[in-house]
Formats: sequence, structure tokens, C-alpha cells
Amino acid sequence: MRVLGVDPGLTRCGVGVVEGVAGRPLSMLGVGVVRTPADAELGQRLVAVEQGIEQWLDEHRPEFVAVERVFSQHNVRTVMGTAQASAVAMLCAARRGIPVALHTPSEVKAAVTGSGRADKAQVGAMVTRLLRLDAPPKPADAADALALAICHIWRAPAQNRLQQAVALHAGKATLPSKGRTA
Repeated sequence: MRVLGVDPGLTRCGVGVVEGVAGRPLSMLGVGVVRTPADAELGQRLVAVEQGIEQWLDEHRPEFVAVERVFSQHNVRTVMGTAQASAVAMLCAARRGIPVALHTPSEVKAAVTGSGRADKAQVGAMVTRLLRLDAPPKPADAADALALAICHIWRAPAQNRLQQAVALHAGKATLPSKGRTA
């Protein structure tokens, strides 16, 4: 499974590609940051994020895109920029028919470090260890993007089984009973 992780942001949008399957060693195929100037017009910044993500999709051809789910913060301006960059990433993937998964920061931290309250240094250290890197990717947005991809690779099999079980249960609930007469 090849996953593009996206840690959305308007100034720095972390991107990282990881390949592998749950239970086996993972490989990093690429990591970086799509940057936009803070003083540029919002529309131009969103176009720059789109172009950057499109380049990553073209180069790495992921099967899935994992994006950090935007959560409420105290700074509304920051959360708006994050949500807008997140929407651009989802749009780029959807345009190509690539499935998108959203993971909360605590889900990612728990998957990668074992604790949903881990700090950025702990996440970076575990990403470095799990991908057998010489040093943590910099800036932290890049490491977070790799953590998102790792989280998705590890969680996707269980999520797929849950979705199949729910669908199977829903199908049984709607099937008419045999042998009953009214």
C-alpha cells in the first residue's frame, strides 16, 4: 500500500509518502513541505498548495491519501487556513479517484507512539525509527505527514474489516425473513 500523508497548512503543508503493509517494515519514498508566502493573497496560496500536491501525486502515484482531520483550535485564523489546505488536498485526491482518509492528531500520535498525547519530538523520533531514517524529517510538518501515512497503513486493514462487518450487519437487518407469512 502506498500512502501520501498530508499535514495541511497554508504556510507549510507537510507531505510524505510511505509504502508497506501492516506488520512489515515500511519504506519512505519521499518527504517534503509545500510552502507558500504568508504575505501572498489567499487564492494564490491555495493554488500553490494545489500545484504542490498535484506534483506529489504525479510523482508518487499513491493508492490512498491520508489527511489530518482539522480540529478546533483557539486561533480561528489558523484553523481556517488548515481547513482550506485540507480541502485542497482532498479535492486533488478526489479528482483522481484516490480514496481519502481523515485521521485526528490523537489517532496519529497513538498509532505511531502508543500515546495520543505524544509531543512533536516523540512523533518525529518514532517516525525516524519506524522508517529507519538517519534523522527526524524537518520541519515537524514533514514528520507529521509521514506519521499520517504510517497511521493509515496500520489502521486501514482494521477499518476495512469494521466497514465490512457493518455493511454485512446492515444487509442482514434489511433482508426479509424467510418462511414467515403475514
